[in-house]
Amino acid sequence: MDERINFNDIIKNSFLNSDTFTSVSILEIFIGTIASFLIGLFIYFVYKKTFRGVVYSHNFNVTLVLMTMITSLVIMTISTNIVLSLGMVGALSIVRFRTALKDPLDIVFLFWAISVGIAVGASIYAVAIFGSIFVAIAVFILSKKKWKDVTYLLVLHYDEKAYDEIKLQLVKFNYELKSKIVRNNLTELTLKIKLKVDNTAFVHKLSNIDGVKDVSLVQYSGDYAA
Repeated sequence: MDERINFNDIIKNSFLNSDTFTSVSILEIFIGTIASFLIGLFIYFVYKKTFRGVVYSHNFNVTLVLMTMITSLVIMTISTNIVLSLGMVGALSIVRFRTALKDPLDIVFLFWAISVGIAVGASIYAVAIFGSIFVAIAVFILSKKKWKDVTYLLVLHYDEKAYDEIKLQLVKFNYELKSKIVRNNLTELTLKIKLKVDNTAFVHKLSNIDGVKDVSLVQYSGDYAA
């Protein structure tokens, strides 16, 4: 007579079987923790050397190291039993992170740290080491590349009488209007403009125009709030 095994039998005989638990040796924990710490420090160094944002966050950089280590510990823990892994996934799914990361590269570094932690926790050290080396090389190459044009935000405050001369000075540039605010007789004009590197001498010419109160030139990172 053929034996038929249903889904409940599979659960009882495998997933809920106490024999499915495996142990992680102290040596494996020690090696995994040290490896994740060292590779986390490597990510820390790469992030610090290639940072191109406005304000460097030391706390976020330290978080990358700790994230690598904690992720490796989580993977080592859930690898001992499939039921424990399912419970861990359910527990972690309720976690919500409300800190907004303004720079997309910060998200990349965060995923890098998590990926290394997963690889180390699964004892796949080759993936963690060589993958990190290749990612670091790509980050250094792309961060050091000099682009032909640099984008800036040009902000001017001026009286209406200075408009014609300002427009004459800006006709030689490729610019895009971002906002124009008029308060009484004072106008605030914000333009997105592309310039060659260090070609900012025109700012002094604009500031010397009769009726111009002040001129600001700020490097544009892609986000703008009017």
